[in-house]
Amino acid sequence: MFSFRLSKSDFERIRKRAKRSKLSMTAYILSAALGKSIIVVDGLDQTMSELKAIGRNLNQLTTLCNMGKIQALELDEIKRQFGELVDKISNLKAG
Repeated sequence: MFSFRLSKSDFERIRKRAKRSKLSMTAYILSAALGKSIIVVDGLDQTMSELKAIGRNLNQLTTLCNMGKIQALELDEIKRQFGELVDKISNLKAG
């Protein structure tokens, strides 16, 4: 455990920044003190929701292809690229 003193105005500034970054005060202060990047991306929730819906559709297409009901060319490559995109966006969100 470690404690320190700071002015009320500094405390409020840190609290607001932590809230905006969606981190706890402890996580925000540790990240800042250790020189880690704190990235805030607004509006990502809607994009992630849409990507999840696209992913579900992609999984359904894959299932139908594996059952032999439809034929799709290069579906594996599309799934790989989609997975890479989701990973990149998830890493942005995690900060």
